[in-house]
Amino acid sequence: MSEPDGKPSRREQILAAAADLFARAGFGGVSVGDIGSAVGISGPALYKHFPGKEAILTELLVGISEELLREGRSRVAAADGDPEAALRALVDWHVSFALDHPALITIQSRDLDRLAESERRRVRGLQHDYVETWVDVLCRRSPGLDAQRARAAAHATFGLLNSTPHSARVGRAEMTRLLHDMAVAALGAATGVPAQRVL
Repeated sequence: MSEPDGKPSRREQILAAAADLFARAGFGGVSVGDIGSAVGISGPALYKHFPGKEAILTELLVGISEELLREGRSRVAAADGDPEAALRALVDWHVSFALDHPALITIQSRDLDRLAESERRRVRGLQHDYVETWVDVLCRRSPGLDAQRARAAAHATFGLLNSTPHSARVGRAEMTRLLHDMAVAALGAATGVPAQRVL
């Protein structure tokens, strides 16, 4: 939680610094001392906030998975039963996530196996529920669509959008529109509903 003046709390600073370090050097290439130095504290002082770097990794990956699901469900609910609006909202949300959190995308793909088995299951469960949120919307938007095909389409779209940490970048607004257009076009092709109906 941020401080009353709006500045990031020490805990938030540690998480942000760790995400950047883990993405650049890998979980195994980063020490507690490295994380502490990045936020201006000693390694031992970091233990006041987290029991170790494994706990930091857990909070990063569980936290972002919870946020994806929570916000995805919220945006679908705000669409008030309109699957076209719900799909636009989901695409917009995931584009924003991908552009805002490239470090976490890198960590998720590379270091998820570093979590304890129980926490890996927790992340996988949250991810499953997020995918099923997309599947439900896609199937409502295209009656008769096979759920397995919708699931495959959702995963393929995530792959497209989550490639942004490795993409050549243009300005934020242009990249946002590019990713949105590509995602809805791909989903239109996969589900048989032309992209122009979504735009």
